[in-house]
Amino acid sequence: MCKIEGMMDQHLYKQILEDELLRTIIWYHMDANRVIFQQDNDSKHKARSVQERLKEQPFEVLEWPPQSTDLNPIEHLWATLKRRLNEYERPPNGMIELWERIQTEWDKIDKEVCARLIESMASRINAVWKSKGMWTDYCIKIDEHGKNCPHEFIKFEHTFLYKE
Repeated sequence: MCKIEGMMDQHLYKQILEDELLRTIIWYHMDANRVIFQQDNDSKHKARSVQERLKEQPFEVLEWPPQSTDLNPIEHLWATLKRRLNEYERPPNGMIELWERIQTEWDKIDKEVCARLIESMASRINAVWKSKGMWTDYCIKIDEHGKNCPHEFIKFEHTFLYKE
């Protein structure tokens, strides 16, 4: 997780990939050659400079269809984070406190939660297939409280899949 000041453009996105992506792969003890990187079709992700940088990486970049929120496992993780932030008794007193809360709650999310989300990909793909590519009611229990995902999503940029 990295804090972004201002608006993200292709140059900032590329810098984040350069600074944070491989560090994250290493932190999770992943083999970069076995990682499949996923991002949505936002214009900053599709920019030539970003695409060229991704081609230089040791991992595979997954082609991703437009508007496929149900397929993106990170959407459920963001929903969990949002739900945890909404459990605070009072709103944050500003951006600094909000960021501190985000970091605190993000750090509480166990690696196994992320693994369960990735393992759910086959079921998620099946649900989208059955709905002929439309929105689904697919939910997965992902947090330690056993709560189902809400039917609201926070847009995010990318996630990893990991090949066994």
